[in-house]
Amino acid sequence: MVKTAPPPACTARQRISRNIRALRNERGLSQEQLAELADFHRTYVSQLERCVTNISIDGLDRLATALEVDIVDLLRDDAPAT
Repeated sequence: MVKTAPPPACTARQRISRNIRALRNERGLSQEQLAELADFHRTYVSQLERCVTNISIDGLDRLATALEVDIVDLLRDDAPAT
């Protein structure tokens, strides 16, 4: 019998979603403002924050630049650095 590992408490996509929202809110940005800074559509930012879509490495880099953080801050499992 093959045992499967239990699902992680928080997936990478969930961490990214949570961190995008937290960092955006800390900076006082609306989804629309963040989308403009990262050259995304506002609905895409909304989908990312609601954890309904994936993002590429290039997309993470654009968000990190727009939020003025290191890309690893979007992946952190603890509270994002400010």
